[in-house]
Amino acid sequence: MTALLGPLDFIGRVPPRQQTRVSSFLISAHGALARQLAFTLPQQMKAGWQTELNAQFYRESEIVSLLLRATSWVIDLELPLLTASWETAWLPKPVQGPGDRWLAVTIDSAALGHAIHAAIRPAALVPEKALANDPFVMALRRIEFESGRMIQSQILFLKGKELLPYRDAVNTAVDERHRQVRELWGAMLRGIGVEPGSSP
Repeated sequence: MTALLGPLDFIGRVPPRQQTRVSSFLISAHGALARQLAFTLPQQMKAGWQTELNAQFYRESEIVSLLLRATSWVIDLELPLLTASWETAWLPKPVQGPGDRWLAVTIDSAALGHAIHAAIRPAALVPEKALANDPFVMALRRIEFESGRMIQSQILFLKGKELLPYRDAVNTAVDERHRQVRELWGAMLRGIGVEPGSSP
């Protein structure tokens, strides 16, 4: 196993099977975030950080749309079972502590978003010799760029004054979501011959 996608074809494209598996995972993760944000968006915003929820909803939706169109899809018979396990993992886990269930779910959604945007670095999988203007390669780089922007908003919310009374519960939720995302991302990559964290 290597730390990079490939072997590339003769013009530098990532194998379609790897594209299919990576995109399926990312669509599942970012799609789950989009759905959760859609349900947690307040009808009337009462705090400044809530405006970011609306922006993040559309960015997550854009990521899903981009991957659907930029990926060279092939049939993958393992995907139905894998997708079911991923979708189950993303289900909301309201944080214990806040009496407001909406806030408890929003904290978990932010923790999951923080984990997905921080623990997954899709552009790092792209070999140097990959075709630079290939849609899939460009999509992975775009996703990593957007993740870097979105994570700042999640940090501001998770470390905000509003959550000081629940600091331990928030930290526990973030740690657990990071562990979960790293495990699932690593298992998915190993399934296509990529060892996360190894040397190329």
